[in-house]
Amino acid sequence: MRPDDSDNPKSWSRPYRWYITMLSAMLVLNATFASSAPEGIIPDLMEQFSFGQEVATLTIALFVAGYCVGPLLWGPLSEQIGRKPVFLITFFIYTGFQVGCALSPNTASILIFRFLGGTFAAAPLANSGAVMSDIWDADTRGKALALFTLAPFAGPTLGPTVSGFMAVSGVSWRWIFWLLTLFAGTCLVVTLFTLPETFVPILLVKRAQKLRAETGDQRYWAPLERNTMTIGQRLKHVLGRPFVVLVREPMLIAITLYMSFVYGCIYLLFEAYPIVFSEGHHFNIGITGLTFLPIFIGGLLGVVVYLVIFNPRYERAIAAFAPHPVPPEYRLELCLWASPMFAISFFWFGWTSYPSISYWAPLMAGVPLGMSIIFLFLGLFNYVIDAYLFVAASALSSMTVVRSLFGAGFPLFATQMFDTLNPRWASTLLGCLAIVLGPIPFVLRAYGHHLRRNSKYSPTGDLPTKPPARHQEKGAQAV
Repeated sequence: MRPDDSDNPKSWSRPYRWYITMLSAMLVLNATFASSAPEGIIPDLMEQFSFGQEVATLTIALFVAGYCVGPLLWGPLSEQIGRKPVFLITFFIYTGFQVGCALSPNTASILIFRFLGGTFAAAPLANSGAVMSDIWDADTRGKALALFTLAPFAGPTLGPTVSGFMAVSGVSWRWIFWLLTLFAGTCLVVTLFTLPETFVPILLVKRAQKLRAETGDQRYWAPLERNTMTIGQRLKHVLGRPFVVLVREPMLIAITLYMSFVYGCIYLLFEAYPIVFSEGHHFNIGITGLTFLPIFIGGLLGVVVYLVIFNPRYERAIAAFAPHPVPPEYRLELCLWASPMFAISFFWFGWTSYPSISYWAPLMAGVPLGMSIIFLFLGLFNYVIDAYLFVAASALSSMTVVRSLFGAGFPLFATQMFDTLNPRWASTLLGCLAIVLGPIPFVLRAYGHHLRRNSKYSPTGDLPTKPPARHQEKGAQAV
């Protein structure tokens, strides 16, 4: 499809594309908000169903575990039937599972509905990023992704705040799931009436079908219609390739391990914060929910800093390296700041968590923590996309599955770890692990071009590592 074609999503008006970006981000916010929403009603669930803390934690862990299954299904399916049908089908079923949670009569039903809900809620996580690549060119995609990245990060931090105050107000725990039902249903209706199809191969299929209907000429066809792969071959390609790419790429393994650890820590904090602020400082469950807001504020500051400082530097690098693409290692600049900041945040949080110290001290550790998480996700995600290009979707799928396993697993041992070691030493352990993993961006920045050159899947190994001589000064300013 030509760049100036009116049907090409990249040629649509900029305000319309920003609306699509915000709607896609809202779908992701919906899914991630639902993942942590039960945090504030866990005491009510324990009383209602007479289960322990570990089973209560499963209401969050199983939802996130659904993220391991969903991306393997919904991403490939969107490449066969389009982005919009996948959003509509999954959100319709996902809304139904929220009703199931609200009406659950026993432990088994609420845990099963939570897992299935997470599986179908994973559709925006798998496809909203693809919508970004459908509608934005490389120059603007960085800004769009910076704002879009805030959505999957904001949802988990806002969920405990809302559910905590709902619990304190005295409403039934079932109302948090009715709220999720209303939220999901509203997103479903808005998607139905305002989200267009953005996947170009599907748009070409619709154009070919229209031309055949109007002219009666069967010679009009789209490339996707000539795909002769069997269902078995397609499943093997779709489900197997992400993990083949992962196990054969050392730098992808390192990035996946680091990002999975960071993601796991986000969900681990849902168990750690109540220990520090509810038990240590005697906050009620509503105020404890508010303690997650500094992490969200840190994320907002991270986006602002990226748009004001780092993105203009990258745009200068684009001009300096033209006509060649910018080496992926230039995406890692913000990770070099975020890596030590992430580790320091845990030491800050842990060693100011004494009840005798003002609660503002551990509370404010959330600001650099949130900023560093945003920086790491932006830098490493963009690095993978730029380094792997045509197999980036497979690389990102494998990362999503492994990351979700960490997100589901970390909360299961968080309470025991913080109770046994106490918040000081538990946070120190996390900080030390962050220090061990912290050099990964530095190593990739220095030696990533060598790894790409020897990679079986990265087509960017021959890119120049320095800008042309006439742009040396401009390139130096961009580093």
